[in-house]
Amino acid sequence: MKIRIVPFARIREIVGAATLERVIPDGASAAALFEVLAREFPPLAELARSTRFVRGGAFVAADAELRDGDELGLLPPFGGG
Repeated sequence: MKIRIVPFARIREIVGAATLERVIPDGASAAALFEVLAREFPPLAELARSTRFVRGGAFVAADAELRDGDELGLLPPFGGG
């Protein structure tokens, strides 16, 4: 299945693109997709535990199952003031 990935902030800097597309196995989770990206972009590994996932405008758990055509936002940790 094909997933569109929208990285934000530090993650966007690491991958060097505003969007990515990847084909992953049916039933793969958001975390599994992130692992694929971390193998391709090793600096992402240090953000694995703190990255949040957004699908369809809502936060989802790392174990959320993805569906063909989903758009997954990747949000690194951020602070506010």
